[in-house]
Amino acid sequence: MRGTQSSVGFPMKLSELRRFALSLPEVTEEPHHSYLSFRVRGKIFVTVPPDGEYIHLFVDDTSREQALALYSEFVDKLLWGGKVRGVRVRIGHASAAAVRELVRSAWTSKAPNSLTADVPR
Repeated sequence: MRGTQSSVGFPMKLSELRRFALSLPEVTEEPHHSYLSFRVRGKIFVTVPPDGEYIHLFVDDTSREQALALYSEFVDKLLWGGKVRGVRVRIGHASAAAVRELVRSAWTSKAPNSLTADVPR
């Protein structure tokens, strides 16, 4: 994760998140209970609670720790099922560049290697 300080850049909007997530190979947008979710081959990598204030990104442990260190102003640990599963991002406070980087990381952690090999970082 390259990372720049979180206050750099414009805040991410939900419409931008949607457009970016759907630009990644084989991503679908589907409901997940009352949440919106983005999936790759059926595996959820992002959820959006109904209020749209936060997004949940299911990243690996390394990406989670890097995000917590780099973007502490808008990133928290995501507890899911009683365990830490990724990060929770206050989307209106997060730079678009940071959110795109985290979404790509979440997608990469769920997508098969055959898809990730052809997607530039």
